Formats: sequence, structure tokens, C-alpha cells
Amino acid sequence: MNKSENFVITINREIGSGGRTVGSKLAAKLGVPFYDKALVEALMEQYHLSADEIEELKGRKQDWWTEFKHILGIASAKSNSIIDEPDLYNSADIFKAEQKILLNIAAKGSCVIAGRSGFFVFQDYPNHLNVMITAPMEHRIQRLMSKQDINEEAAKDIIRRVDTMRENYIQKYTGTTRYDLRNYDLAVSMQGKTEDEVADLIFQYIGSR
Repeated sequence: MNKSENFVITINREIGSGGRTVGSKLAAKLGVPFYDKALVEALMEQYHLSADEIEELKGRKQDWWTEFKHILGIASAKSNSIIDEPDLYNSADIFKAEQKILLNIAAKGSCVIAGRSGFFVFQDYPNHLNVMITAPMEHRIQRLMSKQDINEEAAKDIIRRVDTMRENYIQKYTGTTRYDLRNYDLAVSMQGKTEDEVADLIFQYIGSR
């Protein structure tokens, strides 16, 4: 990756690993924007969904439209609202919209993007770096307990649920798994490291290339 030209760095991470914080710190070191929640907000605006609903629906294997109606309790609703046009609002549409948003963000200038399907969207991008951040389960549990003020069982439940949703989504729409290290240029474990140390490590890796 050439820092003197327009570049994109994608950070894929396991929930509770601290990967989002690493991405933010890396972006600050590089002096470029960091994107994460902004992506969800753009989808939320386009599909009139909450961020939680988007995250929940994206990873499910069944039809997005059927699940959406089920959640809202309007399976037999009759109205002129957007919910009467299921062909326009399905998981494939959200994935395509997500790709467009990512590419539009990258077109605006160099950036760091956390999560989503970035590693797949930018696989043929001329100047990119795909990074995977992992962490031991105990690290993830303890971090979630601290960050969200929850007990161990609740943290484990969140990890199981989010891991499943994210993996289902990636497998369904990219034909690969986010755990396949061939999708990344660099994979880093948070074990025994702080977010600052990992951000420094990635920064040094970029400088050495």
C-alpha cells in the first residue's frame, strides 16, 4: 500500500476484540477519516430502519423481507407505505447499498473502514490494505463486560449472536468466510497487546511496505 496515493484500509474484527478502537487510532495516526457507524447510519436513512434492526436482519439466512414484516408485526398489513414493496427491500439490496456506500466513501479520499464487507468490496481496489483483528475469547468477554457493564453470561451471549450474524452475512453475500486469512494482508491477535500497540504495529507494517 502506497501512503502517497489514495488508499483504503479495512479493519475486520471480532466483537470484543477492540478492533474498532484500533481502526480509529490508526486513522488518527495516518491523518485520515475513520468510518464505521456512519455506514450503518446511511443504511438506516435509506431503508428507514434502526441500526440494531439492520445488524439483526443482515445476518439472518431467511428472507429479509419476511423477517422484517415479522419483527414489525405487519405480515398482513395493507397500506401505501414502503413496506408494501418487498421487491425493493431485501438483503441483497442492503448488501448492494453497502457496497455503493463503501465505494463512495473511498472515492472521497484515503480512509480507514471498520467492519462490514470491506475486505470483499475492496479486494480489487488498486491501493488497499485488509486487516483482521482477533482476540482470545476471554479477552472478548472481559472487554464486553467492562464496556457494556454486563455480566459474563450476557457477554458470551452477545458474542455468540453477533459472530453468527456476521458470519452468515459474509458467507451469503461474498461466498467466503471472514475467518479465511487469505482475505487479509495482515492478521493481528490482541492477546497481550493494547489498542495503541496494535495501531502502532499496523502503522509500522504500512511504513515497511
